[in-house]
Amino acid sequence: MLRLRPFRTPDAKEIIKWTRSPEEFYKWSAGIMGDYPVSENKLLEVVSAREDSTSYFPFTAFDDSGIVGFFIVRIPGEDDKKVRFGFVIVDPSKRGMGYGKQMLNIGLKYAYEIYGADEVGLGVFDNNKQAYHCYKSVGFIENGITEKYEICGETWTDIEMVRPAL
Repeated sequence: MLRLRPFRTPDAKEIIKWTRSPEEFYKWSAGIMGDYPVSENKLLEVVSAREDSTSYFPFTAFDDSGIVGFFIVRIPGEDDKKVRFGFVIVDPSKRGMGYGKQMLNIGLKYAYEIYGADEVGLGVFDNNKQAYHCYKSVGFIENGITEKYEICGETWTDIEMVRPAL
C-alpha cells in the first residue's frame, strides 16, 4: 500500500539516483535545481530553504519496499485555494506499475480534503508522454497555456494542466 509522508533529509540520497540522464533530470526539474547532475546537497538546499514555509510542502511516497516517489505541493500565488504540484518523480524501476497514479491521487486527496484547495495545477513537457498520460489518468486536463524552455539544446514545450475539485 502506497503512503505519503513529509520529505526527510535522508530521502535526497535515494531521489537523486532516479535521474540517470540530463533529459530525465530536466523533465521533472525544468532546471529549477540547476544543472545536471543534481547533488544531494542541491536537492536538500532547494527543499530545506522552504522548510518553515506555509506555502511549500515536499512529500515522499513510500511502501513496504522503501521510497518510490517524490513531489511538492506549493501555493504559487496570492490565491491559497490554487495549489501546484511540482518536482513529480517516481523511481524508474517502479514506473509503469501504477505508483505515479497512486501518489498523485493521494496528493490530490491531501490538496482538496486536507488543505482545502479548489484547483491543482502542474506542468509537463510535451516530450514526457508517460507523465502526461499519468496526469490525464487522474483527471488533469490541459488549460491551453504552454511555455517554451531551452533545454539540452532543444526547445521543450511545457503544457499546463489543471485538476479542478470534483
